[in-house]
Amino acid sequence: MSKKVIDIVEEMVLPILQNLQLELVDVEFVKEGQNWFLRVFIDSENGVDIEECANVSEALSEKLDKADPIKQNYFLEVSSPGAERPLKKRADFEKSISKNVYIKTYEPIDGVKVFEGELSGFDGEVVTVTIKIKTRKKQINIPYEKIASARLAVSFH
Repeated sequence: MSKKVIDIVEEMVLPILQNLQLELVDVEFVKEGQNWFLRVFIDSENGVDIEECANVSEALSEKLDKADPIKQNYFLEVSSPGAERPLKKRADFEKSISKNVYIKTYEPIDGVKVFEGELSGFDGEVVTVTIKIKTRKKQINIPYEKIASARLAVSFH
């Protein structure tokens, strides 16, 4: 059910975002406690402000009211993904080279399933992360299809 909702919402929101020269980062349809939340995360090269979120929310809300694809009551939230933006598509990894990332894999690589470090390369199939182990650096190659989740990571050095 929620996958279908996500697909429908993506189709509805993409033309709105293209008009405003914004990018779709992610769509979530989740139940928290008694309430359902439809969350749409948007971004641009320069980030997004509250006014852009409100404009997208208003336009998407109109489309959702007309088509009525979601039968239960829900809260619509449109926001920026924040500093720890998820990396969902190959293009997200390409744009994030030289940034700090946090990656979880489906299965261990060299006995480890969680990696945090600098995204130092991506060839379309393999993500290379440079991690620090005490005073030395080590490069880890992670096959793209083995990544369960990935996001930018804020580091405090």
